[in-house]
Amino acid sequence: MKLETPLKQAYGSDHLSAPEAQRMAHLIAFSPVVFQVTRLMHKFGIFSLLRDNDVGLTMDEVAEKAELSLYATQVLLESSLTTGTVLLKEGRFYLSKIGWFFLTDPMVKVNMDFNHDVNYLGLFSLEEALLNGKPEGLKVFGDWPTIYEGLSSLPAQIQKSWFGFDHFYSDNSFRQALEVVFTHSPQTLLDVGGNTGRWSLQCVGYSPDVEVTIMDLPQQIGLMKSEIADLPGADRIHGYPVDLLDPETIFPAPFEAIWMSQFLDCFSEEQIYSIVSRAAQSMSRDSRLFVMETFWDRQRFETSAFCLAQTSLYFTAMANGNSKMYYSEDMIRIIEKAGLTIDKIHDHIGLGHSIVECVKK
Repeated sequence: MKLETPLKQAYGSDHLSAPEAQRMAHLIAFSPVVFQVTRLMHKFGIFSLLRDNDVGLTMDEVAEKAELSLYATQVLLESSLTTGTVLLKEGRFYLSKIGWFFLTDPMVKVNMDFNHDVNYLGLFSLEEALLNGKPEGLKVFGDWPTIYEGLSSLPAQIQKSWFGFDHFYSDNSFRQALEVVFTHSPQTLLDVGGNTGRWSLQCVGYSPDVEVTIMDLPQQIGLMKSEIADLPGADRIHGYPVDLLDPETIFPAPFEAIWMSQFLDCFSEEQIYSIVSRAAQSMSRDSRLFVMETFWDRQRFETSAFCLAQTSLYFTAMANGNSKMYYSEDMIRIIEKAGLTIDKIHDHIGLGHSIVECVKK
């Protein structure tokens, strides 16, 4: 496995002192506590109160303004002080830089909501999921083989956080991704795993000529139709309900462009090979397959690689038990084995996406 700079610098050597490493070890050991305290500091408005008071607030003032008991305020502030989200100077509390990011960075909020609502309870079964190769944590929500069959049946708040996480990262890539895909002016586009149709709507809005077909599970096609009903361009978006994991499922043809966004990371290597092989069989010499993924090893910033590597465990415990955020060379190897050639790789799309542009050998 090869790492690019700055990941090579971050992951290739120990750069913490012994006391710093020991503190990090304890921070990890208490991370469930730290997570919930920080979430509640945000939810109860304490971070906002400290930001909005330049001279700081005493503990009593925080309790009064947040409408919490002095006891609740004290345990939250003391925990936050030791984790670095707040500061204490001469008896008054202030918001730290770390706390400021929890308050103002939308990516932090999306990640926190996703982990609290979707992952938190299920991650208790991570060990079982790793040993069994199944999403054992999903049982906290229902009895489905994967989260995708149950997505339309999840409680409203869980759906909100799941889609919020999914859409936040994909939506920020749309503008650049459209430019990549429509460089070749496709008239027909197959959106594989199109979910609620957000990308397809972008496509018909970008090109007045393109016809888009979404290929997804029947329940997702039903959800998509309700989401896009009466929206501009919806008459050029069509549904093709199938089970993509069924090796007998044939891809419809011909399509000039096949689009898979944040899709193949939902499957194991064997399943990816099956899906891409069947896509390749449907392609003509003029077709192009576009695979957009957030490869953890192709990130410009180490923080992005960290977030993606942790997200892999959502797939392990909650989604399907056998997929992950992929190392790019693993994905490229599978695509080439399936009978396609990598024409180009477009890096740094949106918030850390790459688009692998493929043609038939």
